[in-house]
Amino acid sequence: MTDQPAAVATVAALAPIARDLGPATPKPTALTEGVLEASDSLWATAGLDVGYWECSPGRFAATREGCTEVCQFLSGRVTIEVEGEEPVTFGAGDTLVTPSGWRGVWDVHETVRKLYVIIDDVPPATAETY
Repeated sequence: MTDQPAAVATVAALAPIARDLGPATPKPTALTEGVLEASDSLWATAGLDVGYWECSPGRFAATREGCTEVCQFLSGRVTIEVEGEEPVTFGAGDTLVTPSGWRGVWDVHETVRKLYVIIDDVPPATAETY
């Protein structure tokens, strides 16, 4: 008798723009008043989180410490400023990667919604080389 892998359920989220992310709360790192955010994790496992996030217009500071984030913008428009770099404006269909150690300021022009993938850093002693 051979061991068969256990069946794993598919995770699907249809209509991401219409998805209810729950109540919006004040953005803790807001640089302007009234910035609200909401999020909903779709799937998480050790070291990885996939979900949706939305933020109302305004400015806020952001950092990535101990993780890298990949996001795909679904709606809205935002300009991201990083010291020493030209500002970049993102909108629906654009992709952003903020590696561990990244710091910047988000200037949300229109309520923005994104799909995010957050990947925790792997300690060097346990990292595998591919």
